[in-house]
Amino acid sequence: MKTIFSLLILAPSVSQAQDAVLDLTRLHSYADQEVPAYIAPDNTPANNRITDIGATLGRVLFYDKRLSRNSTVSCASCHQQENAFGDPAIASQGVAGTTGRHSMRLINARFSTERRFFWDERAPTLEFQTTEPIQDHIEMGFSGADGDPDLGALVTRISELELYQVLFTAVYGSPEVTELRMQRALAQFVRSIQSFDSKYDRGLVAAPNPNADFANFTARENQGKRLFMAPPGGPGGGAGCAACHQAPTFDIDPNTGHNGVTGSLGGGQDFTNTRSPSLRDVVAADGSPHGPFMHDGSKETLLDVINHYNAIPAVTPGLDRRLAGPPPRPGDPPPQAQRLNLSGDQKESLVAFLATLTGSSVYKDVKWSSPFDSSNELSVVVLPTQVTFGTGSDGEGRRVILRAGGVPRVTYRLKTSSDLENWDEGIAVTASNSGELRHEMAAAPTAKFFCFVYSPSE
Repeated sequence: MKTIFSLLILAPSVSQAQDAVLDLTRLHSYADQEVPAYIAPDNTPANNRITDIGATLGRVLFYDKRLSRNSTVSCASCHQQENAFGDPAIASQGVAGTTGRHSMRLINARFSTERRFFWDERAPTLEFQTTEPIQDHIEMGFSGADGDPDLGALVTRISELELYQVLFTAVYGSPEVTELRMQRALAQFVRSIQSFDSKYDRGLVAAPNPNADFANFTARENQGKRLFMAPPGGPGGGAGCAACHQAPTFDIDPNTGHNGVTGSLGGGQDFTNTRSPSLRDVVAADGSPHGPFMHDGSKETLLDVINHYNAIPAVTPGLDRRLAGPPPRPGDPPPQAQRLNLSGDQKESLVAFLATLTGSSVYKDVKWSSPFDSSNELSVVVLPTQVTFGTGSDGEGRRVILRAGGVPRVTYRLKTSSDLENWDEGIAVTASNSGELRHEMAAAPTAKFFCFVYSPSE
């Protein structure tokens, strides 16, 4: 059989006509998003680069409540797109109570010099972090302790869902579900969540140098920028924020101690929290906070946060050295915690500057939204289809041969269209034992466009 051409048949109206459609012929762009040249940090490992298909699987996993023990909580329950992938609640609701720390925002998680994750940095990589909440008794309930099933039970659950057999085959070439495969897909999706369309970015691109006033900023915003960047005690009395939250990523310095907030949602003190999310998108476009802030959610507004840094309560074990004076000499009194003595006007200027770090597309781009309908269902998965001309399997006559990669013995529907607008109901085609989807038809079909569709409801 001679192949005359091979092409990808697109099915846009299949996507447009139904809700909860995952069209693998028209993948969202995750891998090739534009990253500004001035953004250098990138914690993506060489063995898990972002791909469009991998991040698509990660998106489905991120929003699927079936990843929790009782199918009521997903990753997105605590990391909500409309709230900068954080949670407006002090503690998030899990399957067995509320979380022990406030949920950290996920925007620009990829672009950090710090490669460890969680407030206490206990996860060595983002990949490792992604399945830890799943294995937490309170959060998602596959802990393997306290009467919970273990992660192996979740792997079995996901493996038995035909939808995931289809998706894992599309990404990895086989339907096998493993923790590593889940981690890689989830990490690709989380790393894809980026925000670089803020007022600050527009000002930085146009500025002759990043320390100059930005032409698109108000006088108050420029004052806030100067205060943020300048060290304390210098000319103009800066706030020194950039020492730990360096522009232009505004991620956390990996060498920080804790910041003097030592409360714990469970009571007592906690000195282990030395990480923070990027300061980008700390507020919404209208200035309302994507808080509360800090690991214990104890700061309701940005002004509350600035007031904390303006007067650190006390020098406690593990406090970041930049928030306390130098170590005392023998016989001298203990060091004094940071006192910036900022005026009310200066504090308001810092709040105004932080608001310039908020973007817009990350809150509305569909590629970061839930792929499921209101019943947590996916209606259709559209597969790429290869078309060739050749001799039919019966050895007689020229035929159109349609092929796609599927899951062994799973039934799909082959749909056809003459205009990419109206699609027929299709015919059932069951994948072979090797997973090949194949159908032959007359060499001059009335239809011009074809696609194989998987529907979980069938």
